[in-house]
Amino acid sequence: LLSSTHIPLSGRNPMLQEALGIRPHILVLNKMDLADPRRQPVSTGAGLAGWLGAHGLLQASASNASACPFQTIVPLVAKLVGKSPRYHKAESTEYSILVIGVPNVGKSSLINALRRLHLKKGKATAVGGEPGVTKAVLTRIQVCEKPLMYLVDTPGVLPPKLGDVETGMKLALCGAIRDHLVGEDIMADYLLYTLNKQQQFGRYVQRYKLAKACDDIGPMLRSVALAQGRTQKVKLLTGTGNVNVRMLNYPAAAYEFLRDFRAGRLGRVTLD
Repeated sequence: LLSSTHIPLSGRNPMLQEALGIRPHILVLNKMDLADPRRQPVSTGAGLAGWLGAHGLLQASASNASACPFQTIVPLVAKLVGKSPRYHKAESTEYSILVIGVPNVGKSSLINALRRLHLKKGKATAVGGEPGVTKAVLTRIQVCEKPLMYLVDTPGVLPPKLGDVETGMKLALCGAIRDHLVGEDIMADYLLYTLNKQQQFGRYVQRYKLAKACDDIGPMLRSVALAQGRTQKVKLLTGTGNVNVRMLNYPAAAYEFLRDFRAGRLGRVTLD
């Protein structure tokens, strides 16, 4: 079970808890390099401990597969399955593991990272920054030789109904919901509110050349457009004919603001 450390609580589909039941499973918190290290103990401690019980919890980043948490995934899976009498199968010693989670949380990246780490082979499944790259349950992908282990990539699954609007905004900011379904300007406004609430305005003030922190998304997007050169050519009708002028592109500026957040250029942020 994969989740993002941006949203360690909001990024988990509560329906998966019932679906997993007593099956052995590990919760991997991905993208550790983008999360606020000061907020992780609060976010992952009490909220996840009761849900996981005796199961495994790992915090990792698919961009750094050589890190210790990634090296412990395969042994931990083998240990959990081996301790479960229900899954003792003398006729077969191979492991088939399903990788599940909400969209765009890094499931395909995790499989490719484990494959590089244990088999020294290239990527076997497509990845992307938008939700919906994986559209169907794929065939088994070998990620380890000893023990023989296969992972199965799956499409991201969101619950049919989100608990509240704020949970939906957090999921959208992390790319689990397509931007146009929520609106880039609305998401940018919520992101600015969140950064200011957590007093993480130093990075965006510096990056967009602001005099001070801003709590109005309009002037903020204007500064983003100016700093990043987001303009568009507009044709104006005048009494002497058509005139082409360049104007600030606010939708492009909002998208740029979201991209900077997702890439970690605005600092390490945990939304939960």
